[in-house]
Amino acid sequence: MRSLLLLAAKDAGQGDLLFLVIVLAIIGVGVGFVFWSRRRGSAAPTRRPVEEVVVEELETERDRKGRRRQAPRPEPEREREPEPEPEPEPEPEPPAPLRPEDLLPAGRTIRDGLEKTRTQGFVSRLAGLFRKELDENVEQRLEEVLLTADIGVKTAQKLLASIRDKLSRNELKDERQVFAALKQEVEAILERAPDEQTEPQETKPLVIAVVGVNGTGKTTTIGKLAARHVRAGRKVLLVAADTFRAAAVEQLAVWAQRSRADFHRGTDNQDPASVAFDGIRKGIADGMDVVIIDTAGRLHTAKNLVEELKKIVKVCGKACPGSPHQTLLVLDATTGQNAIHQAAIFGGEVGITGIVLTKLDGTAKGGVVIGISDSLQIPVRFVGVGEKVEDLQPFSGKDFVDGLFDSSGE
Repeated sequence: MRSLLLLAAKDAGQGDLLFLVIVLAIIGVGVGFVFWSRRRGSAAPTRRPVEEVVVEELETERDRKGRRRQAPRPEPEREREPEPEPEPEPEPEPPAPLRPEDLLPAGRTIRDGLEKTRTQGFVSRLAGLFRKELDENVEQRLEEVLLTADIGVKTAQKLLASIRDKLSRNELKDERQVFAALKQEVEAILERAPDEQTEPQETKPLVIAVVGVNGTGKTTTIGKLAARHVRAGRKVLLVAADTFRAAAVEQLAVWAQRSRADFHRGTDNQDPASVAFDGIRKGIADGMDVVIIDTAGRLHTAKNLVEELKKIVKVCGKACPGSPHQTLLVLDATTGQNAIHQAAIFGGEVGITGIVLTKLDGTAKGGVVIGISDSLQIPVRFVGVGEKVEDLQPFSGKDFVDGLFDSSGE
């Protein structure tokens, strides 16, 4: 541009040169102003009109005052009422425990249990002899009745010999004298057997092993026996060493709950003798007064099972020296003379110390008690005369004889 000005200066006069300078100065100032305006406009924010700002501030202040007037005062927080605790879900009801009054022997008696034996068994047949006209064959007829009774042949012969020695031929025709002589001899037989159960008070725990064949009511008898001990204030532990039948374990568990006794069961496939050992050790550790061991039902003819039973008895002695202090054999009175045979086999193998005769009330073969006591010299400890707990009665020789031969009230 400078070269252009010089060229113009040469061509124009001095006046024109001055005019040109002024024009260029004005153009430069204009260009500078435009450049400065654009730069300021891009850097500074666009300012809002003053009227808009004032109006907005007034509206904001009015809204704020309105909200202050409308907002309610916050109410003081109320103390929360405690939420009610959820009611616990009802637990399934266990079998009702036996009450003390349920364990009292207020039910059936031994005499009640002998009703069928007295009215349908050999006693009834003997009484029938004297309702007929007796001849010289009365002695033979007495022998027939006694030999067909469920008291065993040897015991029947012993009773008959005693009657012959005490009574004359004419006296044999007298019903009262015959029954008096029989009653006296039966009492003597029961007295010759060991005394009714004696429990060593110094022994703790008292270990009782219960054995028998299937179907005699063995597990039920254990439950009733446990209830009697609990009623007497003793702490009782039931040991389920019958590992062959799962139902037997569960049945014994129910009886333990009902009788308020403790319960011990083995693990799966545990050896029965091992279960018995652990149960006795638990009874000792827990301070039990009585430990009752349930064993598997077995036939007296099954040699391998009888050997296992002998092993259990032996192991008991290792867990508690001198135990089992009692080995009770449970017999079904309805089997008659077969019960005597079972008692003989078991007694020879494991040393039976007492008999529990069940179902006495359901048979006319109650005379088996006489045969067992006479031929085996094993005392009868308990007799079952009904289904209730209190119907497991301690055996009394006197009560048995009175109930067998007393016809009063019939």
